[in-house]
Amino acid sequence: MAAQAQAQSIEVPTDAELLQAQADLWRHSLYYLSSMGLRCAVQLEIPTAIHRLGGVTSLPDLMSALSLPSCKLPFLHRLMHVLVTSGVFAADTDSESGVELYRLTPLSRILVEGVDAEEHHSQKYFVLGVTSPHCTEAALGLADWFKKDLEPPVPSPFEDMHGVPIFDERTALLDKDFDAVTNQGLAAHDNLGIATILRECGDLFMGLESLTDCCGGDGTTARAIVKAYPHIKCTVLDLPKVIDKVPTDGVITYVAGDLFHSIPSSQAMMLKLVLHFWSDEDCVRILTHCRKAIPPRDEGGKLIIIDIVVGPSLGPVMFEAQLLMDMLMMVNTRGGQRDENDWRKIFIKAGFTDYKIMKKLGARCVIEVYP
Repeated sequence: MAAQAQAQSIEVPTDAELLQAQADLWRHSLYYLSSMGLRCAVQLEIPTAIHRLGGVTSLPDLMSALSLPSCKLPFLHRLMHVLVTSGVFAADTDSESGVELYRLTPLSRILVEGVDAEEHHSQKYFVLGVTSPHCTEAALGLADWFKKDLEPPVPSPFEDMHGVPIFDERTALLDKDFDAVTNQGLAAHDNLGIATILRECGDLFMGLESLTDCCGGDGTTARAIVKAYPHIKCTVLDLPKVIDKVPTDGVITYVAGDLFHSIPSSQAMMLKLVLHFWSDEDCVRILTHCRKAIPPRDEGGKLIIIDIVVGPSLGPVMFEAQLLMDMLMMVNTRGGQRDENDWRKIFIKAGFTDYKIMKKLGARCVIEVYP
């Protein structure tokens, strides 16, 4: 009876707490509009337009560059206001004319298209992929998915709703345009920051004679490694649908296959933003194949993992980004992000003896794992 009485009562917030709670409720309920605003900016190519205007522009000049009808100027101003507040763009007022000017930020610079720069990998398709109707519909069905008593291995909400997994041979049958966008987004996302890794973690590749980049796509990362360390023989392993589209360049050896069957032998294996797509059980299978494909530790054998290690030590913004990426994996795949203890468990289960977190780079970490 006491518990029932307690359940029928509730602590009433103070006036200040109530007003703050309402504001917080608005923010959390409406965050999706910030995502849709970002998607709109990418679709309109606003970052690219500002870049072509010299990196700074007024609203009328931006309207003209985007070829938008003049009646939409006040609405574009409202969109830009939200995107400036969220850090996608920056704004200031010209001291002489008093006109508001919009500028690119580091975030919007990585959304610029058509730039010929070695370290630039536009993230346009990452945004379009994760905010696509197929992904947002899966997220909207999350409560229904939780209520279902599903047989293991439990399909993701995306797979349960659409009947096919994301990044699968069958995804194109669902929607070929969506499949193309998500694969372009995945490639751009995975290749972002490889130059930073080479600068910050150069010792990682010292002394290596050969390396297999597992799920290495078109070889962008492998080519960057070979350019920095020409003595390393690099092999890229990926699915036939990826490898078949890659022209032979004589620099990289391409092998069509998958991580669950046969992995080309090398002194080192690299898994860059791969394992978070897979369940712990599948990761153990993948890691076991990797361990068998490398020599013992005293012969230089090792596994290089570039992935998220969830933890609050990098501050609240990075931690939130990591947790949101975990939600993205939960909604769209059978995988998820892992903290250090989670990583340790799957390393041990796969037969590895030791590991070392070499460097924290933003929300990701570079880990060496030893047989």
